[in-house]
Amino acid sequence: MPQVRAERLIRLDPETVFALSQTTGAFRLKWDPFISAQGFLNGATSAGKGVRTRTVSRLGLVMVSEYVSYSPPRNVGMTMVSGPWFFGKFGGGWRFTADDGGTRAVWKYTFSCRPAWLRPAAERLGAWLLGREITTRIDAFARACEDPALVAEFRARQAP
Repeated sequence: MPQVRAERLIRLDPETVFALSQTTGAFRLKWDPFISAQGFLNGATSAGKGVRTRTVSRLGLVMVSEYVSYSPPRNVGMTMVSGPWFFGKFGGGWRFTADDGGTRAVWKYTFSCRPAWLRPAAERLGAWLLGREITTRIDAFARACEDPALVAEFRARQAP
């Protein structure tokens, strides 16, 4: 299956970077240029293994994903439960490691396309499109992590 990835060094601690990466709802819209809506399903109020989310892209594509791993502040993985017809499979994940006084953030997508007869061309195109999209998203995320006002707002939301 094709895989695309992007990484950035962010000048914040891994705990904050991890937590900010997992925001949903209105706060997520402040940094994620890909989505128009995102939220937890089935009464969940926070992320965790087995929790599902519904994401709507700015293009109107809808995907329901499930957390298959959740290990703060190191990594998180999700897999598509349902989504656009052209994905046979889709998964994504973040990995965070302390690096040079900050955090190395790596974001990956793994996917397959359908129908089978179109797969070779669709996956080449998909790798190019998703590669651009994941780079745009991680760049926006890194900028958000470097925005003192946004980080202060995030930390205030986290306070008990």
